[in-house]
Amino acid sequence: MASTVRAQMPGTFYRRPDPESDVYVNEGDSVSAGDTVGLIEVMKSFHEVKAEEDGKISKFLVENEDAVDAGQDLVELE
Repeated sequence: MASTVRAQMPGTFYRRPDPESDVYVNEGDSVSAGDTVGLIEVMKSFHEVKAEEDGKISKFLVENEDAVDAGQDLVELE
């Protein structure tokens, strides 16, 4: 059964810590609860988005640098 990682606040979603770095995770990667899967930026303040449970990234539901709303599904886990 699939679950999702949701945005905890509105802002801009980033898949990497900075433009020169690799993405935190890719589709197909396994994650554990507490692993960072992205960042949300609000007014130049960055907040980590963490997986709430163990699973495998099945797909990203938003693109890098997309605007997101609080509660929006960002990542689907299987």
